[in-house]
Order: sequence, then structure tokens, then C-alpha cells
Amino acid sequence: MKLDILLGLQWGDEGKGKVVDVLTPHYDVIARFQGGPNAGHTLEFNGIKHVLHTIPSGIFHPDKTNIIGNGVVIDPVVFQKEIEALEKIGLNPVKNLFISKKAHLILPTHKWLDAMLEEQKGEQKIGSTLKGIGPAYTDKVARNGYRIGDITTPNYLDKFSELYKKHADTLIKNGFKPKKDITDVFKEWFNSLQTLLRFNFVDCEYEISDYLKGGKKVLAEGAQGTLLDVDFGSYPFVTSSNTVAAGACTGLGIAPSQTGRVIGIVKAYCTRVGSGPFPTELFDETGEKLREQGHEFGSTTGRPRRCGWLDLVALKYSIMINGVTEIVLTKADVMDNFDSFKVCTQYRIGKETTRRFPAEINDEIMPVYKEFKGWKQNLSELKDYELLPQAFKTYIDFIEQETGVPVSIVSTGPDREQTIMVRK
Repeated sequence: MKLDILLGLQWGDEGKGKVVDVLTPHYDVIARFQGGPNAGHTLEFNGIKHVLHTIPSGIFHPDKTNIIGNGVVIDPVVFQKEIEALEKIGLNPVKNLFISKKAHLILPTHKWLDAMLEEQKGEQKIGSTLKGIGPAYTDKVARNGYRIGDITTPNYLDKFSELYKKHADTLIKNGFKPKKDITDVFKEWFNSLQTLLRFNFVDCEYEISDYLKGGKKVLAEGAQGTLLDVDFGSYPFVTSSNTVAAGACTGLGIAPSQTGRVIGIVKAYCTRVGSGPFPTELFDETGEKLREQGHEFGSTTGRPRRCGWLDLVALKYSIMINGVTEIVLTKADVMDNFDSFKVCTQYRIGKETTRRFPAEINDEIMPVYKEFKGWKQNLSELKDYELLPQAFKTYIDFIEQETGVPVSIVSTGPDREQTIMVRK
């Protein structure tokens, strides 16, 4: 049995949470492999919206196993709030959620360091969510990290104090003062550890290996998007982890030979939160229309998302890096009322044109567009591929021809029922 991988192919916010929820009935295990509470996976069913930041999106299926992998960084306070929200709707996540002993914890001081570093960048801010993600991964790489397994050891306070002192020295040296009372912040943080301790801490690399050997189907769930990958994204305006398919191997302890399908999630247009290059961004009323009709506001931060047309140069780059085997196209219904729309097929840089995604993206890049006729029909009420308007089918066919990858699923709305399996 092979482990399948599901991830975003743009700048995040592609609708991964909903798609994981839809696919979960076909899997036995859902495993989150990277990122932290800077992620916001939104799911909607029975008319109720749910937002997850750390917990895998398969948690709403009580008969499925969910794992938070070693590649994830966990804020125990955020985790506690997620658990409380799940328990309020009658779920018992303690039964089917497991956490890697090797996952790292986010301390309150990580958030303060995040704010301090972002402030120091001035006009060069990257648009951090200020959740402490970057500093937590920095400590991990610097071998100073505080891991889930550490809170079960007798000297857990000693390890905490050692890291806290390093952080405090840096904050004091730079004159940073937290806006909240330190005593209250740390009291809340230590109290939240009690929620974590209710769960089973596991060696996820062994657990997942055993599941696969036993014939269980496992889906690895990514956060953010390929173009935010710390190595291959629009650096330095990226996240602090590997969001690409290879990140599932290091984030769960899985060998490349154990991976199977790679399911890439793509919006019918593009969005981005925070700073950084965005070649197809629209600054006019069309961009505003996409934002309003798509309710494009960050599920973690609430910030308005920047909107633009689909970028095939970036998409084909993401498909190549991840080895994508199938595409899930989301939020096409947002474009129901457009008379026409565009797709970027190449970049013009000076007098040259290219179909390659450059290592450095700057304002000199001009998108070259192909225009399409809109379908002018409500997709959200359609349940079958054959009923889709021809103009939308033409768009799907074009994406498949350009990328060489089939579109297997189309999402026509936020609810799990608004999903169409394409004829392939």
C-alpha cells in the first residue's frame, strides 16, 4: 500500500480542508505533515463552517485515524481551543487523534520573536501571521527546539527554562516588550499543556509504516501551498517549512518509495495573503469582485486576500516539483458571473518571454494572457459533470492540455456536497 499526498499548488488557501474532508471516507488515516497554526483549513457541512489550524481535516469522521506528524509545529493554546470546539459539537478527538513525539512546540516567546523580527524588517516585511512559526522552526534547525515528547520528561521545566532564557535575552537586547501580561500568557500556555497530555504521543514513522504494511490507506495532508515552500517558493516571502510533496517524507518519516498519488489542489483563479510577488494580481474592480464573491479573507488572520487570474507558469512549475498525478479544481463557482476571464500562459521579462518560473520574481515580470468566455451559470447547484456548461468544460480541458495532468474533481461550493467527480 502507498501513501497518497494532498497539497496546494498555489500560494495556499486553495480549499485543501474541504477536499480532505471529501476524500476521507476513502482512507483509513489522515496525517498532517508540516506547518503550524498559520494554516487555516475551512470545512463546511450541514450549514456549519469549521476552521482547523493544526488538526488534520479528517477529524470530523470519528471512524478515521488522524495523526499530527513530526514536521508540524504546535501551539498548545491554539490546539486546546480547537479541541474544545470539536468537543462542543459532540466529537471525541482523544479517541482518533495521535501526535508525534517529535513535533515541536511553539512557546509564547516564539510569537514575540516573530513580531520583533517582522517589525525590524520595516518595508521588507514578509507578511508573517505572527504565530511564532518561523522562530519555532529556527529553533528546530538550530537544535534548540522544545518537542512534544519533552513535556512528558521529569526535567521538562529545565528544558523550557533554558529555551525561554535564550529567547528573553534576545527580546530584551532588542528592546521588545510584549503587549500582554507575561504572567497571564505563560499561565495560559502551561494550562494548555494539560489538554495535550490527554492525547497519545506516538512515533508516527513507525505508526504509518505499520498502517501501510497492514494494507491501510493513508492520506498525507499539506498546509499552505507550493509557492510558499521555503526552498522552492517565492523566497523570502515564504513559510518556514517544506510544503511540497517531498515534505511529506520528512514530515512523517516516510520513504519516497512509499508514496503513491499526488493530489494537487488548484483554485480556478489565484489568491495570496501577505507580502510577496504575485504576477497575475488584479488591482481593479475585477480583483475586488473575485475577493467579494469568493469571500477571500484569511481563515487564520482575517486579512483580505490579494486576488488575480490563474497563473499557468507557476502552476506547471508546482506540478513538476510535486509530481502531481491529478488536479482538484476549486472555487470555480466564484467566477459564475464573469462575462470573460483570463489565464496567464507565460511571462514577459523585458523583451523576452518565458514559460519557466524564475528563482526571483520582481515587478519586471508581465503576464501574457489568454482570454476565455465566461459560462454565466450557477455551478453550485450542479451535481454531475455532464451538466456543467460547455464554457467551463473548455476551461477544464485547457488546464489539462497545458499541464498534462487530469482534473479528477471539481468543487462548486464550500459544502462537502458541492463536489463533482469528473469523467476520467
